[in-house]
Amino acid sequence: MNNESKRGRGSIFDTFATKVTQATGSTPVFVGAFSLVVIWGICGPIFNYSENWQLVINTGTTIITFLMVFLIQKAQNKDSLAIQIKLNELLASHKNASNRLVDIEDISEEEMKVIEKYYKKLGDLAEKDNELSRTHSIDDAEENQQIKSSARK
Repeated sequence: MNNESKRGRGSIFDTFATKVTQATGSTPVFVGAFSLVVIWGICGPIFNYSENWQLVINTGTTIITFLMVFLIQKAQNKDSLAIQIKLNELLASHKNASNRLVDIEDISEEEMKVIEKYYKKLGDLAEKDNELSRTHSIDDAEENQQIKSSARK
């Protein structure tokens, strides 16, 4: 059973974008494109390096690049969304994970920087503990650190 029969089929454009980005990222297509450039270069002396000779490669590469930007972005958006959904599922399914991080991609950059500081502090506290798997929140980490500091005194 292949992936398309297991899952709902996407739009025609989704299918097209996926197949084209997979194909254009393959070795045979790269070798073909490289070969075309080499052939074009070899033809330079035949056409006396004319403006038309230059125009052929410039126009062809510009059109291909323009179209590929949109196809690659479409595929990237789909992959990014799939990754976000998978991460949200992992967060939602783990009892010790913070649900504040589900759909975090929808918050502002300033809010993300606040959360980044939180995890930086958590990392610093976990580093002091030397046991990364034992801490799940800043509060837990600070409490563990205080208990250890009291025990040492």
